[in-house]
Amino acid sequence: MGLMFGDIYKGKRVLITGHCGFKSSWLGLWLKNLGATVMGISHPPRSDPNHYKLLGLHDMLEKDIHSDISFVAEINSLSPDLLIHLAAKAIVPKAFDEPEQTFFHNVMGTVHILELCRQCPSIKGVVVITTDKVYEDKNWNWGYRETDKLGGKGPYSASKVCIEQVINCYRESYGLNIAAARAGNVIGGGDWSYKRLIPDIVRATSKGEKVIIHTPNATRPWQHVLEPLKGYLILGQKILQGENVNRAWNFGPEGEVNVRKVLEIAQGIWPRIKYEVDNIPTHPHMVYLLKLDSTEAKKVLGWKPVWSIQQAVEKTIQWYKSFYEKGLVTTGTDILNYEKEIS
Repeated sequence: MGLMFGDIYKGKRVLITGHCGFKSSWLGLWLKNLGATVMGISHPPRSDPNHYKLLGLHDMLEKDIHSDISFVAEINSLSPDLLIHLAAKAIVPKAFDEPEQTFFHNVMGTVHILELCRQCPSIKGVVVITTDKVYEDKNWNWGYRETDKLGGKGPYSASKVCIEQVINCYRESYGLNIAAARAGNVIGGGDWSYKRLIPDIVRATSKGEKVIIHTPNATRPWQHVLEPLKGYLILGQKILQGENVNRAWNFGPEGEVNVRKVLEIAQGIWPRIKYEVDNIPTHPHMVYLLKLDSTEAKKVLGWKPVWSIQQAVEKTIQWYKSFYEKGLVTTGTDILNYEKEIS
């Protein structure tokens, strides 16, 4: 991976919001491996088990602040070179139950973070993670591009569309360097979130139960967590190098598969997995076909996916199988193997 990032992150001060979460804990470890001084602001970890705790990330961080991002008064004392904003209420079914909290946390939380960045002299720029769910649902057979119309009917997607407008405001009105990353459906070891496909599968399997699948034909651009994280790190690299990446970027796999296919691949790795279908959707406004076009990231940033969707599912399920059957946490090994394939 040194070939891709060189020493750009060595000694750099990187602040991650939501660092106790699934994606961000992978990112924190990877940044630490790249020589960065990593700091975090997040709610305390909530799931049990929890990836952040399993990694022992607390002991690796320069600053580990457990707080709602809205209550943080300043970040100047941390002197970050780069901020990567991952903190969000991101569970779609839960957002339908808690719409006001979703909008407040996602939209005003982002406004507050960008305000702190605007007033922080050390910061070179910000990478804000939004979602591929910001696109208006057309149910069409080609991938959404960054220039396609935005629109969200549910609280989660609508809040992320609002964030995209907030980003534009802070770019245009205050000259803040902000790259927005829209990633496809992310999977990987260490996610125990509520009502997500892979966590639901492994929770049920670990108890010897069948997992209930609600939308077996819903099609998504599944990708291993390391794929979009590489994209975020490239955006951060460009910001640190003074290059202009102030726009939205898609990060998605080659192709997409439905939920049933994910289950078939997973069963090939862990035969204990059993499921039954309940065709009632888990929430309103279910998007059944979602594809992402990542041509811009490939051509302009030099980003490209390394692992196929099949490999992504296999490596994810193997992570959980190793955890539940052997007590192993293979995150560090997965990062090293990923880096070797790039090199």
